[in-house]
Amino acid sequence: MTAEARVFVVDDDADVRASIRALLEAAGVAVETYESATALLARGESFGRGCVVADIRMPDMDGLELQEELTRRGIRLPVIIVTGHGDVALAVRAMKAGAVDFIEKPFDADLLLDSIRRAFEVGERVQAQASEARAAVEVIAQLTERERQVLEHLIAGQSNKVIAYELGISPRTVEIHRARVMEKLRARSLSDLVRLGFAAGIASHSGPGIGHP
Repeated sequence: MTAEARVFVVDDDADVRASIRALLEAAGVAVETYESATALLARGESFGRGCVVADIRMPDMDGLELQEELTRRGIRLPVIIVTGHGDVALAVRAMKAGAVDFIEKPFDADLLLDSIRRAFEVGERVQAQASEARAAVEVIAQLTERERQVLEHLIAGQSNKVIAYELGISPRTVEIHRARVMEKLRARSLSDLVRLGFAAGIASHSGPGIGHP
């Protein structure tokens, strides 16, 4: 498992917290335990990498509500829900809301460790996507308004001639803007531009599939 990642265990049952801590520490996994969702949230937002293992039924704020609150705060930690047999429907709801897995009590140690490994992998992908999105936003901020317009139309798959018509400029001017956009974004191909645009959350104009200039 990734050395930097840690598991944040949230359960109001002290015996369960102690059991999970012992299991994870024996497996060489960094772990922190909390008796409530409120206690975890009071920790702040500098969680780093890892995942949350939360009981579905807790006083004040249950596991599903905790998951929703983490999402609301922009804390991108994968969540594993621990559930009793009668709470499976609720756990499925949690998965539909974004939880990566749910485990029924009493849980098997290997099953929990496998689930945590998968959650760590999900977390790494989410972190990478978030980093790419931030980088894309920063680099696209270098574009002029006209260059951004050209980028949006390129993402829509429009040809230089169509872009020229819609923006009221010449195809040659579009070519110049396109070349500058490619240079500023250090894109080697149109597919690079599309990927960067999508990562930055740019909404494209409607248009046909990717065309040729």
